[in-house]
Amino acid sequence: MPEGPSLYILKELVKDFTGQQIVRADGNVRAIDPARLVGQQIEAIHTWGKHLLIETPAMVVRVHFLLFGTYRIDEGREGKTPRLSIEAANGHVLNLYACQVREIDRATYAAYDFSADVMSDAWDPKKARKKLRAQPDMLACDALLDQDIFSGVGNIIKNEVLFRIRVHPLSTVGALPAPKLRLLVDEARQYSFDFLEWKRQYVLKQHWLAHAKRICPRCQIPFLKAKLGRTNRRSFYCERCQKRYT
Repeated sequence: MPEGPSLYILKELVKDFTGQQIVRADGNVRAIDPARLVGQQIEAIHTWGKHLLIETPAMVVRVHFLLFGTYRIDEGREGKTPRLSIEAANGHVLNLYACQVREIDRATYAAYDFSADVMSDAWDPKKARKKLRAQPDMLACDALLDQDIFSGVGNIIKNEVLFRIRVHPLSTVGALPAPKLRLLVDEARQYSFDFLEWKRQYVLKQHWLAHAKRICPRCQIPFLKAKLGRTNRRSFYCERCQKRYT
């Protein structure tokens, strides 16, 4: 399941595609005609949360990795047809699987708010806090998964951040003391970069303290596991050390 740090790695891996002409494009995508990409030069590639944005003079392609999207660069096709496959003039090949591929207009492309992307240099914690304060009844477990506030945060980061800051997932945002709200925002970004480094070292799962775990490492009692909030995503939490603010 890709989260913001995984897309950050992808952005680094596809840097050599920028400035290159597309010499082949195909796949089982239906929302766009891949043939329109052939002959186009890739002007820029950006990531925003789980979105990959490929800009050419003729169109902007948005790739949304959803829950199970994957990618392969300069590798075989895994025995299955990619959603979209692009080959650049320098020989590099990008294969995208189990994702949503759409064309977006220039106005939509220009409206992307990179200050909401926890991995972006433009990340703005003040804006995130303002958005949270405007929705006081939102649950903490939903807030962290709201891509308009924390673009790139997924379920793993959600569970780990709430455990780090000792906040129950069913806490309401408006009930959080100001220092705790600030900590939630700051840790969403900090844990995302910790996630990035651990993933680069192939040790990410070794550092999970709450996600998919059975026992709380602080209290040595069983974690509770439930699908919570309007997002209905799995939460792993300790009723003893994670305080419920309501």
